[in-house]
Amino acid sequence: MPIHKLEHFDPNYLETFGGDDIKALELYTEGGDRVGSVGDVLVDDDGHFRYLIIDISLDFVSKKILLPIGLTRINYPERRVYVDGLSKQQINNLPDHKEDAIVNSDYEENVRSVFRSPTSGVTYDRDTYNYQKEPALYGLKDNSDQTFRLYEERLIANKHRIKTGEVTVGKHIETDIAHVTVPIQKERVLIERVVPTEAGKVVVDPNELRFQEGEVARIEVYEETPEIHKEAFLREEVRIKKVVERDTVETQDTIRREELDVDTVGDLHVQDNGINAHEAI
Repeated sequence: MPIHKLEHFDPNYLETFGGDDIKALELYTEGGDRVGSVGDVLVDDDGHFRYLIIDISLDFVSKKILLPIGLTRINYPERRVYVDGLSKQQINNLPDHKEDAIVNSDYEENVRSVFRSPTSGVTYDRDTYNYQKEPALYGLKDNSDQTFRLYEERLIANKHRIKTGEVTVGKHIETDIAHVTVPIQKERVLIERVVPTEAGKVVVDPNELRFQEGEVARIEVYEETPEIHKEAFLREEVRIKKVVERDTVETQDTIRREELDVDTVGDLHVQDNGINAHEAI
């Protein structure tokens, strides 16, 4: 069965695995010793993981090897891949995997022969061999070594400001007719001609008598005229400000949550020690 690199088989593999990139994980022994990192993944035509391409760095030995997936345990939360029993002798016996290497049936058998147990009872035949014959090399770990993720939806409340209107405050001029009363005074000349009581009885002294032609008496006459002008006065002030009114908006929607279904076959006792995410909040 042909073997493919993961990104060639599924260019969107990061979305397929929910953003988890196995090619960014480190390789550790079950005892916690780092022995390398995952460089790539090889899958079969059905998309099943078959090998991890490992960059080995152990005891001054640096090379790339193929590691059958059944010998590993992937832990995405810890960002690690664990391998149990990988010896320096096995590393030395494995072919140094080159970037342009052709992984055919004979190449895979060279890899399998390094890890195959002498008691496996498997006899290799190129025409009849399949991965199911060696679950120790290609089978998934048991349930205790697998991570099964349960997802739930939550309502996330955000808010943003939108313009709902605009208030424009300006001013304009209105005209009106104003009336004002101003009292004024006018002078006029009153000429009175009277006959003295001594008229014709008193003789005027010739020495005092002065007949003069053109004698004039001048009297200045005044009158008041109204003087009207306009002055501007501050009538009122208009103050404009914004106030914030607070309110609470409640909304609802349907959300989904995955729950675990456990089916057993046979007389088994299964203990679930986990708690639901919403119970832990």
